[in-house]
Amino acid sequence: MERDIQEILIDANQLKAKVKELGQRITADYKGKNLLMVCVLKGGITFMADLIREINLPIEIDFMAVSSYGASTHSSGVVRILKDLETGIEGKHVLIVEDIIDTGLTLKYLVENLKARKAASVKICTLLEKPARRRIDINIDYCGFTIPDKFVVGYGLDYNEKYRNLPYIAVLKPEVYSS
Repeated sequence: MERDIQEILIDANQLKAKVKELGQRITADYKGKNLLMVCVLKGGITFMADLIREINLPIEIDFMAVSSYGASTHSSGVVRILKDLETGIEGKHVLIVEDIIDTGLTLKYLVENLKARKAASVKICTLLEKPARRRIDINIDYCGFTIPDKFVVGYGLDYNEKYRNLPYIAVLKPEVYSS
């Protein structure tokens, strides 16, 4: 796998420090509130697993799987829910945990969908954002890192279901995904 990597953008130590910082902020902001953390599968699972261990509050977790990419490296803009929540969210404070936000289309759809279910609040926590690819304005409440417009893998992010288990965020060599 390492031979397919062009460069490491964010190493394991940087990830660990940022996740701890985000966990502390979320702990302070949601003190005394009924927090439901919703992980967007599959990419968000590694981030979510580490993040919940840094939050010092009673929390609930649930999962959604959505698709706007398929096997492509670019979002189609059409969002499909592949797995919906198992938990009712009415009256709960929902924090969507996402691996990466680029165009913003998927998150806009999810936020509107969850607000329509009468959540007390819906906020976004993302590990990565790519503002250069943003197509719509979306409010990101908690952001780990802002990255350049490069195709990244690792720490849950994949290309064609591979590279998720890398312990860092790396740029994939273009020849790997353009062939």
